[in-house]
Amino acid sequence: MKLTIVGGGYVGLTTGICFSHLGHEVKLVEKVQEKVNVLKEGILPIYEPGLEELLKESLKLQRISFTTDFVEGLEFSDIIFICVGTPQQEDGSADLSQVEEVARLTAQHMRSYKLLVEKSTVPVNTHKLVKKTLQRYMKNQVEFDVASNPEFLREGNAVKDFLEPDRIVIGVESERAKEMMQELYKPINAPIIFTDPATAELIKHASNSFLAMKISFINMVSDLCEKTGADVKLVADGMGYDKRIGRAFLNAGIGWGGSCFPKDVKAFIKMAQDYGVDFSLLKEVEKINAKRIERFIEKVKGVLWSVRNKRIAVWGLSFKPNTDDIREAPSIKIVSALLKDGAKLQVYDPKAMNNFKRLFPESGNLIYAKDMYEAVEGCEALLILTEWEEFKNADLDKVKRLLKLPIVVDGRNIYEPSKMKEVGFEYYCMGR
Repeated sequence: MKLTIVGGGYVGLTTGICFSHLGHEVKLVEKVQEKVNVLKEGILPIYEPGLEELLKESLKLQRISFTTDFVEGLEFSDIIFICVGTPQQEDGSADLSQVEEVARLTAQHMRSYKLLVEKSTVPVNTHKLVKKTLQRYMKNQVEFDVASNPEFLREGNAVKDFLEPDRIVIGVESERAKEMMQELYKPINAPIIFTDPATAELIKHASNSFLAMKISFINMVSDLCEKTGADVKLVADGMGYDKRIGRAFLNAGIGWGGSCFPKDVKAFIKMAQDYGVDFSLLKEVEKINAKRIERFIEKVKGVLWSVRNKRIAVWGLSFKPNTDDIREAPSIKIVSALLKDGAKLQVYDPKAMNNFKRLFPESGNLIYAKDMYEAVEGCEALLILTEWEEFKNADLDKVKRLLKLPIVVDGRNIYEPSKMKEVGFEYYCMGR
């Protein structure tokens, strides 16, 4: 099948490249010419394991092409995936201006049937606004459908999540749209849940908010574990054996970040507020998460007494491993607070340092190390903010030799306390 992807961000690129890998012909529309140029060369502007290889494969097979011309993209196929940004506004609501623009331009230029598919995360009943916009601006009276097909892509695992999903959620209002979407997803072996568009839009926000709630819950429990001498990891293991609960997303640490959870939780709260529904539970979830960074900074200061003029190593800047994304990453507030208090930081991340440098340029008090061992050299403590695999596999004896003081404050609980004690570290973690 032929399909058009509008938006060359994280979701648009993953969706377009993976669909082309499955054998479909894809044209991706992106406004920024520089981004189009590098994509045509087989270079991704983001880091996502395995995605660039699939891009090169699809380019070689001529299954994917890129353009800045919206009309060219619109005329290429009957299925238009809306994968544009929906950034968060000050009140927590989503800015839907880019979604509106796609609907408006489609209405003004379409000359035959089109199926517009919301892939971007949007508030419930956005499909109604898309339909109204199409009707309002339509120049040629032609048929159309609007569907909702939310994405459930985890950064760092997006290719597998797309090609081997737990489920595919599709909200449609016509049999024609349903058949087209069924055909499109035929190569993927996964349950397809067909709903109305409003339900599909809500499933995305409800899913992410529930996962955020699990993380905040175990972080709340980890504080109690610290006070009572219990081990939060064992508590989570014990809970996880219950099939009704499950072990996933029960890892205590410094909280959730990224482009999805913070934005989606706020948007869900705002959505409920607009409809007069009490979502105070999610407000507490958000509040617990915000306090994680304060708790971690308090822990660091409690261990070091004062951070002023102390050289401290930081491992991990991305909000999670296997991505270069620093949006809403805990590292931003932690680094900012430590620099403000006069600390001298030596930081390292396998992929996110270039993005981090845009916020925090290198200076006398902030050095970007070439590897994790250079980062710890001569430091009075090591802070772990992201659970990258290479940190888990570090040569701990070497780390201890390079550190000025053998102190590790682990915000992600990547090591076993007994092992760290055996090596000779002062090891401080979360809830253990």
